[in-house]
Amino acid sequence: MKMLNVDLGDRSYPIYIGQNSLKKPELLHKHIHAKQVMIVSNETVAPLYLRNVKDLLTSYDVQTAILPDGEQYKNLDVLNQIYTELLRHNCNRSVTLIALGGGVVGDMTGFAAASYQRGVHFIQIPTTLLSQVDSSVGGKTGVNHPLGKNMIGAFHQPQCVVIDTNTLNTLDDKQLSAGIAEIVKYGLLGD
Repeated sequence: MKMLNVDLGDRSYPIYIGQNSLKKPELLHKHIHAKQVMIVSNETVAPLYLRNVKDLLTSYDVQTAILPDGEQYKNLDVLNQIYTELLRHNCNRSVTLIALGGGVVGDMTGFAAASYQRGVHFIQIPTTLLSQVDSSVGGKTGVNHPLGKNMIGAFHQPQCVVIDTNTLNTLDDKQLSAGIAEIVKYGLLGD
């Protein structure tokens, strides 16, 4: 297990990287500050990892919001589904949201966390290579608008990012290629 620290003063957070990170409940527990937890995932990722993450959180009041999968669903209508689930379960300002999925889930969960009751905590559990190297770090959150991509959003840092490299085993070639392309881009920009 490797731990990197994103140093942003009082908004700093750790990134935990390793195999079987999703079998270590302490990584999540130390960043959840109350009993209420809402896991946000999508129809593709939830069947693979939701039960495992819920099993790590048996001492918490865990609710879920399962979204449709795909960039076309990164919009205000689907974001409203997250708010509806939070309100339906009487989640208050102490709730911690957990983004379990790729970049769309992470961006939408982060924006929901930034805006629900003027801001709540959230944790990123990115499950694609692209989201592990790009969208889960940096605090950029948001949704698309019919007139442009990521037009509505906020900067909202997670409490932590938990990267389980085993999630890469379930990706198809297209998803792996997208992540590798992003890594190559960073390498070229760094030179």
